[in-house]
Amino acid sequence: MDWRYPGKRRDYAQWKMLQQGPKIVVIGGGTGLSVLLKGLKEYSSNLTAVVSVGDDGGSSGRIREEFGMVPVGDIRNCIVALSDQEDLMEDIFDYRFSAGEGLDGHSLGNLLLVAMSYLKGSFQDAVSDINQVLRIRGQVLPVSDEPITLMAYLDDGTELVGETTVSSAEKPIRRLIIAPETAQPLPEVIRAIREADAIILGPGSLYTSIIPNLLVEGVVEAIQASEAMKFYICNVMTQAGETDNFSAEDHLFALIEHSQKDIIDYIVVNDHDIIDQEILARYAEEGAAPVGYHKDKLEKFGVQVIEANLLNEEQVLRHDSCRLAAVLVEEIIRKAPLRQQWHWRKIKKVIRVKCRER
Repeated sequence: MDWRYPGKRRDYAQWKMLQQGPKIVVIGGGTGLSVLLKGLKEYSSNLTAVVSVGDDGGSSGRIREEFGMVPVGDIRNCIVALSDQEDLMEDIFDYRFSAGEGLDGHSLGNLLLVAMSYLKGSFQDAVSDINQVLRIRGQVLPVSDEPITLMAYLDDGTELVGETTVSSAEKPIRRLIIAPETAQPLPEVIRAIREADAIILGPGSLYTSIIPNLLVEGVVEAIQASEAMKFYICNVMTQAGETDNFSAEDHLFALIEHSQKDIIDYIVVNDHDIIDQEILARYAEEGAAPVGYHKDKLEKFGVQVIEANLLNEEQVLRHDSCRLAAVLVEEIIRKAPLRQQWHWRKIKKVIRVKCRER
């Protein structure tokens, strides 16, 4: 038995199979990234989550300002999502203090990452150690080891500074840049992209979670050079202030405008109509609406369109992690070289995917 195996003997075969799954890099931030990771970890443990470092609000923003560190909130969420003991780790890492001078508003997971950074000497080493100690299925990496500041220029020439401000823009965003413009990606990020079988952008906030990663020097070039399949997962709902009235075509256009056309091979869109009018009305009050699309217009961008029912309507309107992961993994396997395709289909058949029946 492999000395690295952390679990019970009866689960060893499952662990070994997951170790041989496709190498998948997911780039983004926010809730959308962790939702996707929860589904993908059922098919492979060769996962790398590349997380944006532009957050400046809440506990992460306070830590960033007080300690000069990259924001830790999205990284914490991804670590929890990839954990074998997801529910337990969520209870522990997401516990938020409601009292105490200096503690009020902070989550326990965020403070643990700060403490580990001081113990190990760097945030990068802290995250690497937590990845191993918690035995998560994959690795979580900040796109850069220095925090970045988002700056958006609106249609009327207004300049907005900071992620919190950008996310509540009241007019269309024409251009997004980051400071410093020379922010460098972690070498591990570039290596993971280079070795990937699939690279996935999103789901997540277009201007504050996905595009900022592509503005870090060298990331777009690494994606272009990679032989991996390249996906963009379009959001289910628009985001008030950030993507008001956006169609899937608008999302894709903005993504390409801030990067390069050939970094996307496939766009994944939800084709399931939302029938719960009460939920739709609640979202409409917040300025959000379902993202529509026109397949013919999307194909003019040179991408293949993957349409599927990806919706989870249980509490909020978002992607269903099981459905989304199943669609992506099937497409990755289907387009793989024959030898690899056969091997991954065998793995998929043998492993016990917890959400397969959904």
